[in-house]
Amino acid sequence: MEYNRRRITDIDYVGDLGIIALSSCKNFGKKVDEHLVRMRREDKLNCPDTFMIDVSEIRFTNGEGKIILNETARGKDIYVFCDVGNYSCTYSLYGHENHMGPDEHFQDIKRAVSAIGGKAARINVMMPMLYGSRQDRNKGRESLDCALALRELEALGVKDIITFDVHNPAVQNAVPLMSFENLYATYEIVKDFIKDEESIVSDKENFLIISPDLGGMERAIYYSTVMGIDVGMFYKRRDYSRIVDGRNPIIQHDYLGRNVEGKNIIIIDDMLSTGESAAEIIRDLKNRKANKIFVATTFALFTRGIATFQNLYDEGTLTGVYSTNLTYIPDDILSRPWFKHVDMSPFAAEVINHLNMNRSIEPILDATDRLAGHLKGI
Repeated sequence: MEYNRRRITDIDYVGDLGIIALSSCKNFGKKVDEHLVRMRREDKLNCPDTFMIDVSEIRFTNGEGKIILNETARGKDIYVFCDVGNYSCTYSLYGHENHMGPDEHFQDIKRAVSAIGGKAARINVMMPMLYGSRQDRNKGRESLDCALALRELEALGVKDIITFDVHNPAVQNAVPLMSFENLYATYEIVKDFIKDEESIVSDKENFLIISPDLGGMERAIYYSTVMGIDVGMFYKRRDYSRIVDGRNPIIQHDYLGRNVEGKNIIIIDDMLSTGESAAEIIRDLKNRKANKIFVATTFALFTRGIATFQNLYDEGTLTGVYSTNLTYIPDDILSRPWFKHVDMSPFAAEVINHLNMNRSIEPILDATDRLAGHLKGI
């Protein structure tokens, strides 16, 4: 394992472990379950063949739904898995195929929690991409969906939210008495990048970390500190006089940092939504005569398709995109030679294993020493 695991002897279980993986997160949940079973058997602990709890997700033809637990959750430490970004889930709505959106997925989380009926020892929600996190603060007469959603889960008895790379971690202030684990994919992404691009990482003088905006600088600085390379940033100039697709459109990207000519670049971001902003930055860097350009992101959504990124790759402007399996990615994207898939299920399993045993997860969150070990031999 990658986490310097030691056999656990002092165990204080919260309760028997149980995983409810909703259809949106079924594949990821199964992978986590397999890792958990393997880890506990390596530690010579008694464990079942699976921790998965069988549930039925019912959807009526008018769009209403319900969730049925087909086995007991009484006294268990339950982890409800849901990927609110999985648009591949469909159901029949008045005879038409309807793709589920974040609102419907979040409703299913509440259905699963209510189906437990307060009989579990503890209820935790593993929501890799936090629902409503792109609307984490309001300016005037706007909804504040993320804060409201967290308060709803708290009212339903959820004790812990486990999520990744929240757009604005301050949103957890909406539920100060509920445990909120905001995790990062830094170690797994960097580890895979080092494995694939060792020659680039070793040439620190010609390698740069770039943040696409001011908000991502903290993330970029961490990467640059761990890898021992310089960091640069783009500043987004926006038109605040109008709103397009729910946001103020970007007028121009201004670059702040050292000369990128001949340098290899990795752009660090939490999310690729449409990808338009990242594509503009990639072209700008190429116009400045940058060498190889990579993108590393926790969530690759490509909400308007991948044609732009495919074109960038075909013309030799883009070298590769590293992203995780924390949200749904269709097979068409997974098969592209420029897309590098980073598996986060071993890390998620390690976190759940520690939490279920009432142990601190701090030792597995600090990736600095482990990354230093990977970089040492380069």
